[in-house]
Amino acid sequence: MAKPLICLFLCVLVYFSPVKESRVFANTIKQPLVSEHELNELLSNHPSLQGAIAGVSVRSASTGQLLYTYNGDTRLTPASNMKLFTAAAALTTLGKDYIFHTELLTDGSIKWNVLTGNLYMKGKGDPTLLPENFDQFAKELRLKGIKMISGDIIGDDSWYDQVRYSIDVPWSDEAAYYGAATSALTASPDKEYDAGTIIIEVSPNEKLNKTAKVVVRPQTNIVNIINKTQTVSPDEVSNIKISRGHGNNVITIEGKMPLKASNLKERIAVWEPTKYALDLLMQSLKKQDIKILGSIKEGTAPEHAKLLLSHHSMSLSELLIPFMKLSNNGHGELLIKEMGKVFKGNGSWKDGLEVEQVALTTLGLRTQEIEIRDGSGISHMNLVPANEITALLYHAKQMDWFPIFEASLPIAGNTDKMIGGTLRKRMKNVPLKDNVKAKTGTLTNVSSLSGFINANNGETFIFSILLNHLKDEASGKQIEEQIIKILANNAI
Repeated sequence: MAKPLICLFLCVLVYFSPVKESRVFANTIKQPLVSEHELNELLSNHPSLQGAIAGVSVRSASTGQLLYTYNGDTRLTPASNMKLFTAAAALTTLGKDYIFHTELLTDGSIKWNVLTGNLYMKGKGDPTLLPENFDQFAKELRLKGIKMISGDIIGDDSWYDQVRYSIDVPWSDEAAYYGAATSALTASPDKEYDAGTIIIEVSPNEKLNKTAKVVVRPQTNIVNIINKTQTVSPDEVSNIKISRGHGNNVITIEGKMPLKASNLKERIAVWEPTKYALDLLMQSLKKQDIKILGSIKEGTAPEHAKLLLSHHSMSLSELLIPFMKLSNNGHGELLIKEMGKVFKGNGSWKDGLEVEQVALTTLGLRTQEIEIRDGSGISHMNLVPANEITALLYHAKQMDWFPIFEASLPIAGNTDKMIGGTLRKRMKNVPLKDNVKAKTGTLTNVSSLSGFINANNGETFIFSILLNHLKDEASGKQIEEQIIKILANNAI
Protein backbone atom coordinates (compact mmCIF):
# COMPACT_ATOMS: atom_id res chain seq x y z
CA MET A 1 0.00 0.00 0.00
CA ALA A 2 1.29 3.46 -0.92
CA LYS A 3 2.70 5.48 1.97
CA PRO A 4 0.73 8.65 1.06
CA LEU A 5 -2.52 6.73 1.53
CA ILE A 6 -1.34 5.42 4.89
CA CYS A 7 -0.43 8.92 6.06
CA LEU A 8 -3.75 10.29 4.78
CA PHE A 9 -5.67 7.63 6.71
CA LEU A 10 -3.84 8.35 9.96
CA CYS A 11 -4.19 12.13 9.50
CA VAL A 12 -7.94 11.80 8.87
CA LEU A 13 -8.34 9.74 12.03
CA VAL A 14 -6.55 12.38 14.10
CA TYR A 15 -8.36 15.30 12.41
CA PHE A 16 -11.79 13.90 13.18
CA SER A 17 -10.84 12.79 16.68
CA PRO A 18 -13.63 13.63 19.14
CA VAL A 19 -11.15 13.82 22.04
CA LYS A 20 -11.97 17.35 23.25
CA GLU A 21 -15.72 16.77 23.24
CA SER A 22 -15.53 13.25 24.60
CA ARG A 23 -13.60 14.05 27.78
CA VAL A 24 -16.11 16.63 29.01
CA PHE A 25 -18.20 14.03 30.81
CA ALA A 26 -15.15 12.69 32.67
CA ASN A 27 -14.55 16.11 34.26
CA THR A 28 -18.11 16.78 35.41
CA ILE A 29 -19.15 16.23 39.02
CA LYS A 30 -20.39 12.68 39.21
CA GLN A 31 -23.92 11.98 40.38
CA PRO A 32 -23.55 9.36 43.13
CA LEU A 33 -25.39 6.07 42.97
CA VAL A 34 -27.78 5.38 45.81
CA SER A 35 -25.71 2.21 46.30
CA GLU A 36 -22.36 4.03 46.48
CA HIS A 37 -21.98 3.29 50.20
CA GLU A 38 -22.68 -0.41 49.59
CA LEU A 39 -20.05 -0.56 46.83
CA ASN A 40 -17.47 1.21 48.99
CA GLU A 41 -18.10 -1.20 51.85
CA LEU A 42 -17.66 -4.21 49.58
CA LEU A 43 -14.49 -2.95 47.93
CA SER A 44 -12.89 -1.74 51.15
CA ASN A 45 -13.68 -4.70 53.38
CA HIS A 46 -13.98 -7.84 51.28
CA PRO A 47 -11.44 -10.37 52.64
CA SER A 48 -10.25 -11.38 49.15
CA LEU A 49 -9.38 -7.76 48.35
CA GLN A 50 -7.11 -7.27 51.36
CA GLY A 51 -3.66 -6.71 49.86
CA ALA A 52 -5.17 -6.63 46.36
CA ILE A 53 -6.05 -3.65 44.13
CA ALA A 54 -9.54 -3.01 42.77
CA GLY A 55 -10.44 -0.49 40.10
CA VAL A 56 -14.15 0.10 39.42
CA SER A 57 -15.88 2.55 37.12
CA VAL A 58 -19.61 3.02 36.43
CA ARG A 59 -21.10 5.39 33.84
CA SER A 60 -24.53 6.21 32.54
CA ALA A 61 -24.97 4.50 29.17
CA SER A 62 -27.19 7.35 27.99
CA THR A 63 -24.98 10.32 28.90
CA GLY A 64 -21.54 8.88 29.60
CA GLN A 65 -21.54 10.64 32.95
CA LEU A 66 -19.28 9.06 35.56
CA LEU A 67 -21.56 7.80 38.35
CA TYR A 68 -19.14 5.87 40.51
CA THR A 69 -15.40 5.38 40.62
CA TYR A 70 -13.10 3.48 42.96
CA ASN A 71 -9.45 3.76 41.95
CA GLY A 72 -10.92 4.47 38.51
CA ASP A 73 -7.84 6.30 37.23
CA THR A 74 -5.38 3.72 38.55
CA ARG A 75 -3.72 1.76 35.74
CA LEU A 76 -4.33 -1.96 36.23
CA THR A 77 -3.83 -5.16 34.24
CA PRO A 78 -7.07 -5.77 32.30
CA ALA A 79 -6.40 -9.36 31.12
CA SER A 80 -8.79 -10.16 28.24
CA ASN A 81 -10.67 -6.89 28.69
CA MET A 82 -7.90 -5.68 26.37
CA LYS A 83 -9.88 -7.38 23.59
CA LEU A 84 -12.47 -4.59 23.88
CA PHE A 85 -9.81 -2.15 22.64
CA THR A 86 -8.65 -4.48 19.86
CA ALA A 87 -12.18 -5.08 18.57
CA ALA A 88 -13.06 -1.39 18.63
CA ALA A 89 -9.83 -0.44 16.85
CA ALA A 90 -10.31 -3.15 14.20
CA LEU A 91 -13.88 -2.04 13.50
CA THR A 92 -12.71 1.58 13.27
CA THR A 93 -9.82 0.85 10.89
CA LEU A 94 -10.44 -2.38 8.97
CA GLY A 95 -14.23 -2.12 9.04
CA LYS A 96 -16.98 -4.64 9.77
CA ASP A 97 -16.88 -6.19 6.29
CA TYR A 98 -13.13 -6.84 6.23
CA ILE A 99 -12.08 -10.33 5.13
CA PHE A 100 -8.82 -12.30 5.05
CA HIS A 101 -7.54 -14.15 1.98
CA THR A 102 -5.52 -17.29 1.36
CA GLU A 103 -4.11 -17.81 -2.14
CA LEU A 104 -2.73 -20.66 -4.20
CA LEU A 105 -0.26 -19.36 -6.81
CA THR A 106 2.21 -20.82 -9.27
CA ASP A 107 5.30 -19.76 -11.17
CA GLY A 108 4.62 -22.45 -13.78
CA SER A 109 1.85 -23.54 -16.13
CA ILE A 110 -0.58 -26.42 -16.56
CA LYS A 111 0.04 -28.76 -19.49
CA TRP A 112 -1.05 -32.37 -20.02
CA ASN A 113 -2.46 -32.59 -16.46
CA VAL A 114 0.88 -31.49 -15.00
CA LEU A 115 1.56 -28.25 -13.15
CA THR A 116 5.12 -27.62 -14.31
CA GLY A 117 6.48 -25.39 -11.59
CA ASN A 118 5.98 -24.70 -7.90
CA LEU A 119 2.70 -24.39 -6.05
CA TYR A 120 2.64 -21.61 -3.42
CA MET A 121 0.12 -21.34 -0.63
CA LYS A 122 0.22 -17.72 0.52
CA GLY A 123 -1.44 -16.94 3.84
CA LYS A 124 -2.78 -13.47 4.56
CA GLY A 125 -3.75 -13.87 8.17
CA ASP A 126 -6.94 -15.96 7.99
CA PRO A 127 -7.39 -17.70 11.39
CA THR A 128 -10.49 -19.58 10.22
CA LEU A 129 -9.00 -22.04 7.72
CA LEU A 130 -10.36 -25.51 8.51
CA PRO A 131 -9.29 -28.95 7.22
CA GLU A 132 -12.22 -28.92 4.78
CA ASN A 133 -10.92 -25.71 3.22
CA PHE A 134 -7.66 -27.47 2.31
CA ASP A 135 -9.74 -30.33 0.89
CA GLN A 136 -11.61 -27.80 -1.24
CA PHE A 137 -8.34 -26.35 -2.52
CA ALA A 138 -7.25 -29.84 -3.65
CA LYS A 139 -10.60 -30.60 -5.30
CA GLU A 140 -10.49 -27.35 -7.26
CA LEU A 141 -6.93 -28.06 -8.41
CA ARG A 142 -8.08 -31.45 -9.61
CA LEU A 143 -10.99 -29.80 -11.46
CA LYS A 144 -8.40 -27.68 -13.25
CA GLY A 145 -7.00 -30.95 -14.59
CA ILE A 146 -3.94 -31.10 -12.34
CA LYS A 147 -2.87 -34.66 -11.54
CA MET A 148 0.80 -33.96 -10.89
CA ILE A 149 2.93 -31.07 -9.63
CA SER A 150 6.50 -31.19 -10.87
CA GLY A 151 7.86 -28.57 -8.49
CA ASP A 152 7.72 -27.91 -4.76
CA ILE A 153 4.81 -27.11 -2.44
CA ILE A 154 5.81 -23.89 -0.70
CA GLY A 155 4.12 -22.22 2.26
CA ASP A 156 4.37 -18.43 2.20
CA ASP A 157 3.68 -16.66 5.53
CA SER A 158 5.51 -13.45 4.61
CA TRP A 159 2.35 -11.32 4.90
CA TYR A 160 3.36 -10.81 8.55
CA ASP A 161 6.78 -10.62 10.14
CA GLN A 162 8.38 -13.77 11.57
CA VAL A 163 7.87 -12.90 15.25
CA ARG A 164 5.57 -15.66 16.46
CA TYR A 165 4.79 -14.52 20.01
CA SER A 166 3.85 -11.17 21.50
CA ILE A 167 6.49 -9.64 23.71
CA ASP A 168 5.36 -10.90 27.12
CA VAL A 169 4.18 -14.46 26.42
CA PRO A 170 6.09 -16.81 28.78
CA TRP A 171 7.64 -19.94 27.33
CA SER A 172 5.38 -22.01 29.60
CA ASP A 173 2.32 -20.80 27.63
CA GLU A 174 3.65 -21.72 24.19
CA ALA A 175 1.96 -25.15 24.18
CA ALA A 176 -1.34 -23.86 25.56
CA TYR A 177 -4.14 -23.20 23.09
CA TYR A 178 -4.42 -19.63 24.38
CA GLY A 179 -0.72 -19.03 23.70
CA ALA A 180 -0.53 -20.38 20.14
CA ALA A 181 2.03 -18.93 17.73
CA THR A 182 0.93 -16.23 15.30
CA SER A 183 1.48 -16.82 11.59
CA ALA A 184 -0.05 -15.40 8.43
CA LEU A 185 -0.51 -19.01 7.28
CA THR A 186 -2.21 -21.19 9.87
CA ALA A 187 -5.15 -23.53 10.44
CA SER A 188 -7.85 -24.26 13.02
CA PRO A 189 -9.10 -27.71 14.05
CA ASP A 190 -12.80 -26.78 14.33
CA LYS A 191 -15.28 -23.90 14.34
CA GLU A 192 -14.04 -22.44 17.59
CA TYR A 193 -11.17 -21.26 15.38
CA ASP A 194 -8.25 -21.69 17.77
CA ALA A 195 -5.71 -21.13 15.01
CA GLY A 196 -2.45 -23.04 15.29
CA THR A 197 -3.85 -25.75 17.55
CA ILE A 198 -4.84 -29.39 17.39
CA ILE A 199 -7.27 -31.35 19.56
CA ILE A 200 -5.96 -34.34 21.52
CA GLU A 201 -8.63 -36.83 22.63
CA VAL A 202 -7.73 -39.52 25.15
CA SER A 203 -10.05 -42.44 25.96
CA PRO A 204 -9.58 -45.64 28.02
CA ASN A 205 -8.55 -48.91 26.43
CA GLU A 206 -10.95 -51.84 26.69
CA LYS A 207 -8.29 -53.80 28.56
CA LEU A 208 -6.57 -53.13 31.86
CA ASN A 209 -2.91 -52.07 31.85
CA LYS A 210 -2.98 -51.20 28.14
CA THR A 211 -2.18 -47.69 26.94
CA ALA A 212 -5.14 -45.39 26.53
CA LYS A 213 -6.36 -44.57 23.04
CA VAL A 214 -5.19 -41.27 21.59
CA VAL A 215 -6.76 -39.47 18.62
CA VAL A 216 -5.39 -36.28 17.09
CA ARG A 217 -7.80 -33.97 15.26
CA PRO A 218 -7.12 -33.04 12.58
CA GLN A 219 -4.68 -35.83 11.85
CA THR A 220 -1.32 -34.26 11.10
CA ASN A 221 2.15 -35.63 10.50
CA ILE A 222 3.95 -32.68 12.09
CA VAL A 223 3.34 -33.90 15.66
CA ASN A 224 5.00 -36.87 17.34
CA ILE A 225 2.82 -38.49 20.04
CA ILE A 226 4.51 -40.31 22.92
CA ASN A 227 1.88 -42.34 24.77
CA LYS A 228 2.91 -43.19 28.34
CA THR A 229 -0.60 -43.78 29.65
CA GLN A 230 -2.06 -46.79 31.43
CA THR A 231 -5.66 -47.97 31.59
CA VAL A 232 -6.50 -48.77 35.21
CA SER A 233 -9.46 -50.07 37.22
CA PRO A 234 -12.64 -47.96 37.36
CA ASP A 235 -12.19 -47.11 41.05
CA GLU A 236 -8.92 -45.23 40.41
CA VAL A 237 -8.69 -41.52 39.65
CA SER A 238 -7.78 -40.18 36.22
CA ASN A 239 -4.61 -38.05 36.19
CA ILE A 240 -3.82 -37.70 32.50
CA LYS A 241 -1.33 -34.96 31.66
CA ILE A 242 -0.67 -33.71 28.12
CA SER A 243 2.44 -31.63 27.43
CA ARG A 244 4.42 -30.41 24.42
CA GLY A 245 8.14 -29.83 24.38
CA HIS A 246 9.52 -26.32 24.05
CA GLY A 247 10.48 -25.55 20.48
CA ASN A 248 9.23 -28.83 19.01
CA ASN A 249 6.09 -30.83 18.25
CA VAL A 250 6.76 -33.77 20.55
CA ILE A 251 3.58 -34.26 22.58
CA THR A 252 3.79 -36.52 25.62
CA ILE A 253 0.67 -38.01 27.17
CA GLU A 254 1.11 -39.69 30.54
CA GLY A 255 -0.90 -40.80 33.56
CA LYS A 256 -3.73 -43.16 34.42
CA MET A 257 -7.09 -43.46 32.64
CA PRO A 258 -9.74 -45.57 34.44
CA LEU A 259 -11.84 -48.08 32.50
CA LYS A 260 -15.08 -46.55 31.20
CA ALA A 261 -13.92 -43.04 32.12
CA SER A 262 -15.16 -40.14 30.03
CA ASN A 263 -12.97 -39.06 27.16
CA LEU A 264 -10.53 -36.24 27.83
CA LYS A 265 -10.17 -33.50 25.19
CA GLU A 266 -7.47 -30.87 25.23
CA ARG A 267 -6.32 -28.28 22.69
CA ILE A 268 -2.57 -28.03 22.21
CA ALA A 269 -0.72 -25.38 20.23
CA VAL A 270 1.66 -26.63 17.55
CA TRP A 271 5.18 -25.37 16.99
CA GLU A 272 5.36 -23.51 13.67
CA PRO A 273 1.75 -23.29 12.39
CA THR A 274 2.93 -22.66 8.82
CA LYS A 275 4.18 -26.25 8.64
CA TYR A 276 0.84 -27.38 10.08
CA ALA A 277 -1.11 -25.67 7.28
CA LEU A 278 1.26 -27.08 4.67
CA ASP A 279 0.81 -30.59 6.05
CA LEU A 280 -2.98 -30.30 5.85
CA LEU A 281 -2.72 -29.18 2.22
CA MET A 282 -0.43 -32.10 1.41
CA GLN A 283 -2.90 -34.57 2.91
CA SER A 284 -5.70 -33.03 0.87
CA LEU A 285 -3.66 -33.28 -2.33
CA LYS A 286 -3.04 -36.97 -1.63
CA LYS A 287 -6.77 -37.58 -1.18
CA GLN A 288 -7.23 -36.25 -4.72
CA ASP A 289 -4.38 -38.45 -6.04
CA ILE A 290 -2.34 -35.40 -7.02
CA LYS A 291 1.30 -36.51 -7.10
CA ILE A 292 4.06 -34.21 -5.88
CA LEU A 293 7.53 -34.61 -7.40
CA GLY A 294 9.21 -31.84 -5.44
CA SER A 295 9.63 -31.16 -1.72
CA ILE A 296 7.53 -29.45 0.95
CA LYS A 297 9.04 -26.27 2.36
CA GLU A 298 8.54 -22.68 3.38
CA GLY A 299 9.40 -19.73 1.17
CA THR A 300 8.07 -16.65 -0.57
CA ALA A 301 6.01 -16.55 -3.75
CA PRO A 302 7.69 -14.49 -6.51
CA GLU A 303 5.93 -11.30 -7.59
CA HIS A 304 5.22 -12.75 -11.03
CA ALA A 305 3.43 -15.80 -9.60
CA LYS A 306 -0.04 -16.33 -11.09
CA LEU A 307 -3.15 -16.77 -8.97
CA LEU A 308 -4.76 -20.21 -9.28
CA LEU A 309 -7.26 -20.19 -6.42
CA SER A 310 -8.33 -17.92 -3.59
CA HIS A 311 -10.28 -18.49 -0.40
CA HIS A 312 -11.71 -15.72 1.75
CA SER A 313 -12.66 -15.81 5.39
CA MET A 314 -15.83 -14.75 7.13
CA SER A 315 -16.20 -11.02 7.63
CA LEU A 316 -14.77 -9.23 10.66
CA SER A 317 -18.29 -8.81 12.04
CA GLU A 318 -18.65 -12.62 12.07
CA LEU A 319 -15.11 -13.22 13.34
CA LEU A 320 -15.79 -11.03 16.38
CA ILE A 321 -18.18 -13.70 17.71
CA PRO A 322 -15.53 -16.38 18.44
CA PHE A 323 -12.97 -13.67 19.20
CA MET A 324 -15.00 -11.99 21.93
CA LYS A 325 -17.46 -14.67 23.05
CA LEU A 326 -14.74 -17.33 23.44
CA SER A 327 -11.96 -14.85 24.26
CA ASN A 328 -9.77 -16.16 21.44
CA ASN A 329 -6.26 -14.78 22.03
CA GLY A 330 -4.96 -15.70 18.59
CA HIS A 331 -7.57 -13.54 16.86
CA GLY A 332 -6.51 -10.54 18.90
CA GLU A 333 -2.88 -10.86 17.85
CA LEU A 334 -3.77 -11.43 14.18
CA LEU A 335 -5.96 -8.32 14.16
CA ILE A 336 -3.11 -6.22 15.53
CA LYS A 337 -0.73 -7.48 12.86
CA GLU A 338 -3.34 -7.02 10.14
CA MET A 339 -3.88 -3.39 11.10
CA GLY A 340 -0.13 -2.89 10.90
CA LYS A 341 0.07 -4.59 7.50
CA VAL A 342 -2.85 -2.74 5.94
CA PHE A 343 -2.10 0.77 7.20
CA LYS A 344 1.68 0.80 7.67
CA GLY A 345 2.79 -1.90 5.26
CA ASN A 346 4.28 -4.10 7.98
CA GLY A 347 2.49 -6.93 9.77
CA SER A 348 4.14 -6.53 13.16
CA TRP A 349 2.96 -5.92 16.70
CA LYS A 350 4.84 -2.60 16.79
CA ASP A 351 3.15 -1.18 13.70
CA GLY A 352 -0.25 -2.64 14.49
CA LEU A 353 -0.27 -1.22 17.99
CA GLU A 354 0.64 2.21 16.61
CA VAL A 355 -2.39 2.06 14.28
CA GLU A 356 -4.56 0.91 17.19
CA GLN A 357 -3.42 3.82 19.34
CA VAL A 358 -4.44 6.34 16.68
CA ALA A 359 -7.83 4.63 16.30
CA LEU A 360 -8.42 4.69 20.05
CA THR A 361 -7.60 8.39 20.12
CA THR A 362 -10.43 8.99 17.65
CA LEU A 363 -12.71 7.12 20.05
CA GLY A 364 -12.01 9.66 22.77
CA LEU A 365 -9.52 7.72 24.88
CA ARG A 366 -6.61 9.25 26.76
CA THR A 367 -4.11 6.87 25.21
CA GLN A 368 -1.29 8.43 27.22
CA GLU A 369 -2.90 6.77 30.25
CA ILE A 370 -2.84 3.31 28.65
CA GLU A 371 -0.02 0.79 28.13
CA ILE A 372 -0.89 -1.72 25.42
CA ARG A 373 1.49 -4.61 24.75
CA ASP A 374 -0.67 -6.98 22.66
CA GLY A 375 -4.11 -7.54 21.19
CA SER A 376 -5.33 -10.33 23.43
CA GLY A 377 -4.57 -9.17 26.96
CA ILE A 378 -2.29 -12.12 27.74
CA SER A 379 0.44 -9.76 28.95
CA HIS A 380 0.63 -8.78 32.62
CA MET A 381 2.28 -5.57 31.39
CA ASN A 382 -0.90 -4.20 29.78
CA LEU A 383 -2.16 -1.34 31.95
CA VAL A 384 -5.53 0.41 31.67
CA PRO A 385 -7.60 2.52 34.10
CA ALA A 386 -11.17 1.31 34.63
CA ASN A 387 -12.43 4.80 33.75
CA GLU A 388 -10.87 4.48 30.27
CA ILE A 389 -12.64 1.17 29.66
CA THR A 390 -16.03 2.68 30.49
CA ALA A 391 -15.10 5.68 28.30
CA LEU A 392 -14.33 3.29 25.44
CA LEU A 393 -17.67 1.50 25.85
CA TYR A 394 -19.59 4.78 25.95
CA HIS A 395 -17.97 6.10 22.78
CA ALA A 396 -18.39 2.74 21.06
CA LYS A 397 -22.14 3.17 21.62
CA GLN A 398 -22.05 6.25 19.41
CA MET A 399 -20.49 4.40 16.45
CA ASP A 400 -22.42 2.88 13.56
CA TRP A 401 -20.64 -0.44 14.18
CA PHE A 402 -21.79 -0.65 17.81
CA PRO A 403 -24.55 -3.26 17.19
CA ILE A 404 -21.85 -5.64 15.88
CA PHE A 405 -19.57 -4.86 18.80
CA GLU A 406 -22.38 -5.34 21.34
CA ALA A 407 -23.49 -8.62 19.74
CA SER A 408 -19.97 -10.02 20.23
CA LEU A 409 -20.07 -9.63 24.02
CA PRO A 410 -20.81 -12.71 26.16
CA ILE A 411 -24.30 -12.76 27.69
CA ALA A 412 -24.63 -13.87 31.31
CA GLY A 413 -26.20 -17.27 31.94
CA ASN A 414 -26.99 -18.10 28.30
CA THR A 415 -25.87 -21.72 27.87
CA ASP A 416 -25.36 -21.46 24.10
CA LYS A 417 -21.58 -21.26 23.77
CA MET A 418 -21.73 -18.81 20.87
CA ILE A 419 -24.10 -16.53 22.77
CA GLY A 420 -23.17 -16.87 26.43
CA GLY A 421 -19.51 -17.42 25.64
CA THR A 422 -17.30 -17.12 28.71
CA LEU A 423 -20.32 -16.01 30.79
CA ARG A 424 -22.49 -19.03 29.94
CA LYS A 425 -21.83 -20.68 33.32
CA ARG A 426 -21.96 -17.50 35.37
CA MET A 427 -24.76 -15.30 36.71
CA LYS A 428 -27.43 -17.86 35.83
CA ASN A 429 -30.18 -16.38 37.98
CA VAL A 430 -32.42 -13.30 37.86
CA PRO A 431 -31.71 -10.37 37.84
CA LEU A 432 -28.39 -11.03 36.10
CA LYS A 433 -29.22 -13.85 33.65
CA ASP A 434 -29.50 -12.49 30.09
CA ASN A 435 -29.17 -9.01 31.58
CA VAL A 436 -25.39 -8.60 31.56
CA LYS A 437 -23.38 -8.20 28.36
CA ALA A 438 -19.72 -8.06 29.24
CA LYS A 439 -16.17 -9.11 28.39
CA THR A 440 -14.46 -11.35 30.90
CA GLY A 441 -10.76 -11.46 31.70
CA THR A 442 -8.57 -13.88 33.63
CA LEU A 443 -4.84 -14.14 34.26
CA THR A 444 -2.94 -15.49 37.22
CA ASN A 445 -3.91 -13.18 40.13
CA VAL A 446 -6.12 -11.06 37.83
CA SER A 447 -9.86 -11.02 37.14
CA SER A 448 -11.82 -8.44 35.15
CA LEU A 449 -15.30 -7.82 33.79
CA SER A 450 -16.48 -4.84 31.73
CA GLY A 451 -19.70 -4.21 29.85
CA PHE A 452 -23.36 -3.28 30.28
CA ILE A 453 -26.04 -4.02 32.91
CA ASN A 454 -29.71 -3.04 32.87
CA ALA A 455 -30.80 -1.85 36.34
CA ASN A 456 -34.26 -2.44 37.74
CA ASN A 457 -35.11 1.26 37.33
CA GLY A 458 -34.67 1.06 33.55
CA GLU A 459 -31.23 2.68 33.55
CA THR A 460 -28.41 0.97 31.65
CA PHE A 461 -25.02 1.20 33.34
CA ILE A 462 -21.62 0.85 31.71
CA PHE A 463 -19.21 -0.75 34.17
CA SER A 464 -15.62 -1.88 34.41
CA ILE A 465 -14.21 -4.00 37.24
CA LEU A 466 -10.46 -4.66 37.33
CA LEU A 467 -9.13 -6.80 40.19
CA ASN A 468 -5.36 -7.25 40.49
CA HIS A 469 -2.98 -9.01 42.91
CA LEU A 470 -5.62 -11.50 43.99
CA LYS A 471 -4.46 -14.62 45.78
CA ASP A 472 -7.18 -16.55 43.97
CA GLU A 473 -8.63 -15.12 40.77
CA ALA A 474 -11.74 -17.32 41.24
CA SER A 475 -12.66 -15.16 44.24
CA GLY A 476 -12.56 -12.20 41.87
CA LYS A 477 -15.46 -13.67 39.89
CA GLN A 478 -17.59 -13.73 43.03
CA ILE A 479 -16.73 -10.11 43.82
CA GLU A 480 -17.58 -9.06 40.25
CA GLU A 481 -20.99 -10.67 40.52
CA GLN A 482 -21.66 -9.00 43.87
CA ILE A 483 -20.88 -5.62 42.31
CA ILE A 484 -23.07 -6.33 39.28
CA LYS A 485 -25.94 -7.43 41.51
CA ILE A 486 -25.70 -4.14 43.46
CA LEU A 487 -25.88 -2.21 40.18
CA ALA A 488 -28.79 -4.29 38.89
CA ASN A 489 -30.80 -3.59 42.05
CA ASN A 490 -29.93 0.10 42.09
CA ALA A 491 -32.72 2.66 42.05
CA ILE A 492 -31.59 6.25 41.46
